[in-house]
Amino acid sequence: MTDTVRDNPDRNRFELATPAGTAFASYRRDDYTVSIMHTEVPRALEGRGVGSKLVAGTLDHIRAEGRKVVPLCSFVRYFINTHPDYADLVK
Repeated sequence: MTDTVRDNPDRNRFELATPAGTAFASYRRDDYTVSIMHTEVPRALEGRGVGSKLVAGTLDHIRAEGRKVVPLCSFVRYFINTHPDYADLVK
């Protein structure tokens, strides 16, 4: 598995390739924010940190773009609450 999260704007999601399939965070983007609607990890990899890698990479992308995040997904909200170094991104 690669640790590289990539933006796939054609599908409105950030993606992380894994041996079991693609983990992704679907989003809606506007001029200033990225609303993360849903995250999904291949079932075979649940509970192995893949979701955290996906969310961290997604938030790093959003930070690099100079945008804020609207964490509509409960897992993203949980991740940000437990990783306060990302709290400044929340709108």
